[in-house]
Amino acid sequence: MLLFDQRLSPKTPAALEMAFTFEQRERSRLRFVLLDGREAAFHIERGTPLVEGDRLVTAEGLVLAIRAKPESLMEVRTEDPLILAQAAYHLGNRHVRLQIGKHWLRLPLDEVLRDMLVRLGVEVFDIMAPYQPEAGAYGGGHHHSHRDEGEFHYESRLHHFNQDT
Repeated sequence: MLLFDQRLSPKTPAALEMAFTFEQRERSRLRFVLLDGREAAFHIERGTPLVEGDRLVTAEGLVLAIRAKPESLMEVRTEDPLILAQAAYHLGNRHVRLQIGKHWLRLPLDEVLRDMLVRLGVEVFDIMAPYQPEAGAYGGGHHHSHRDEGEFHYESRLHHFNQDT
């Protein structure tokens, strides 16, 4: 089995390419079968999802180009930027991962969310497109750190008003 375990510059020429869904690209370990039938896997650092154009390499120097596989998504559109911002707020309040464009939002299919969005006054379209949601304010994966718990630690100063930095 081929093991892709190091990242390279996206400019590196690749001998192979493979398309993955976002759910697959956000994993740090994944087994898959290449288009030529060979078994392969990637094993990379946690917390940094693969994106379209990333490159992974095996110890033998075989380079794999990562592609974002088109997925069934909802695309939210409106001509009113305030209503679009309100839709993004309500989705974020529900911890929905969003891909944000200049005039649209993309998210996985969900009929309950579709109903809420339509009630907010936006148009919702079913589309097939690559999905690359925002990484979040602190980058990396989704964290709920409580300072001394788990592996992820940061000293947030976002809400510490009137303190010297």
